[in-house]
Amino acid sequence: MRGLQRLSLCDWPGRSCCVIFLGGCNLRCPTCHNFELAWNMESQPLFARSKLLLFMAERKRWLNGVTVTGGEATCAPGLGELLYEIRKIGLPVKLDSNGMRPEILAEALDSGLAEHCAVDVKGPYSMYPALSGDRVTAVEARGNLESVFALAERRPGAFSFRLTRVPGLTGDDIETARGYLPAGHTLTLQTYRAPRRAHAHADHEARRPVGNVVNG
Repeated sequence: MRGLQRLSLCDWPGRSCCVIFLGGCNLRCPTCHNFELAWNMESQPLFARSKLLLFMAERKRWLNGVTVTGGEATCAPGLGELLYEIRKIGLPVKLDSNGMRPEILAEALDSGLAEHCAVDVKGPYSMYPALSGDRVTAVEARGNLESVFALAERRPGAFSFRLTRVPGLTGDDIETARGYLPAGHTLTLQTYRAPRRAHAHADHEARRPVGNVVNG
């Protein structure tokens, strides 16, 4: 783990949760707010798992869940073990993901290690090469997200979808992306704000106070 936000009222709507930050990512999005954590996680101090678990055990009466984010959480080694330890404490888990590893999301949900997945839909499939820093093709993006959408159809309420209005996306692009979602799901739009500091905001929102993120 590379960081902990002790309390958030916006990362899991309707719940008070803590937020765990994991390092590493399989994409290189040029608009990433979280680039140091995503691309150079060794530059961020490690947060001891034992310390994290103790914190959650002591605070679970005030928490309604745990959001696990990144970077890209599905790329983190030992993710399943971490989620299992959180569930043993008795807290439900929400996973944040770019959706490019749908098999990990399916495994986490099927095993009961995660209750909810929040997936970023970055734009039209044709724009994914540019939006991802050439780390995924349009064909790969379509295949992965269609697998996620199929999961969402089978698990009503287990998924939410969001899109950040990054530079270069038009209204038509957003409507195209919105049209990908399965029936009954909505696309939450997030305002893009250019990073003001050398490190990033793990939830892609510039309003996250740096003082609430604890490292080391």
